[in-house]
Amino acid sequence: MTIPNSNNLAEPHPMMPKVNHDEIAEQMFVSDLKTFIGRELEPGQSKLMNNKVIPQMTKARGKAPANHIEVRGEMEKEIDYQAWATLTRTAQEMMWDSVATCVDRQLDKLVAKSDVKNPKGSLTVNPDFVVPRYIDAFDIHCMPGNYHAVTRENDVRQGAVFDRAAAIYHMGRNGGFMNDIRGHTVVSHYFERWPEAKPQRILDIGCTVGHSTVAVAEYFPQAEMHAIDVGAGLLRYAWARAEHVGSAIHFSQQNAEATNYPDNHFDLVYSSAVLHETSHAALPRIMAECKRILKPGGVMVHLEVPGHYSHLDTWGRIRGDFEIFYNNEPFWRGALTTDFKKLVEDAGFKDVKSGFQDATKQAKKGVQGFFEKSKGVHVSWFMVSGVK
Repeated sequence: MTIPNSNNLAEPHPMMPKVNHDEIAEQMFVSDLKTFIGRELEPGQSKLMNNKVIPQMTKARGKAPANHIEVRGEMEKEIDYQAWATLTRTAQEMMWDSVATCVDRQLDKLVAKSDVKNPKGSLTVNPDFVVPRYIDAFDIHCMPGNYHAVTRENDVRQGAVFDRAAAIYHMGRNGGFMNDIRGHTVVSHYFERWPEAKPQRILDIGCTVGHSTVAVAEYFPQAEMHAIDVGAGLLRYAWARAEHVGSAIHFSQQNAEATNYPDNHFDLVYSSAVLHETSHAALPRIMAECKRILKPGGVMVHLEVPGHYSHLDTWGRIRGDFEIFYNNEPFWRGALTTDFKKLVEDAGFKDVKSGFQDATKQAKKGVQGFFEKSKGVHVSWFMVSGVK
């Protein structure tokens, strides 16, 4: 994937940090490095495991290893694995560093751009807000300052860093600089299951910078659109980003486990790749809150990463553990072992279905894209949905 030089091409939106020659060169290098590691080096780790490590373990013990944790312990002794792991973590740190450099250079201008006159939507931040411990305890994705760090008054830094880095992180596979494929995919799932629905009030929980929020809002111009997240700076950026592309969205700083919305308020509540960044304790509380704020007959949809542990081979599970230990995703294994269908049913929802939705750049009614099996990362997204 090559990141386009956004100084030569039309900006996706005015809030996107601009890059100079050196910055785009560095970011393109990081993107290409990540692509090389993923496409060229990572497949070799699976071969190393299957052709050397597991046979040696089996021969030495007289039986096959009991689980992927045992295999991972032996893999970590291999120089090839150590090199791959070091490069993967280093490339992630380089990504954040390269983006932070260009954001900090122009942060004053970005803050000025976020001062939107005559807004269509709204922004509410809470100076007394307490970030949940499962977010506050780690810099998720190794992002310095995580989602909620604030460095100055009217700060938008974390949002700007996250927005530009997302294109590199997904290597362009999630919709380029707009990073909105997951939003379109949520709507595609909604259209497939409830083609006649016309939601009047919608909530995006864990919206980050509004990648999916803006995409979903495009399909329902008649709806009142809301979005919540935990970071004030993140939300300031998300709100300004939405305003600059003409979307009227109401952003507020809230915890999805206990919002301030009234009972029976929304027709559609959804999330996009949020649940794997929560916790075992938070998950059922989020489901209960979604049910409380939905109207009778309202719909809940959650999109998640497609690699459930029950579908992963040994290398897939070791790769998942790498995310836990070296990419600061502490709930990765918890999310990938959760029975989401049962979780939603236990929360009291009906007509619950789970499966895999084809990723799409444009949701259309009448298109079948919801299947029992995944077609692969960024090709399919895991979906669970139900009705109050």
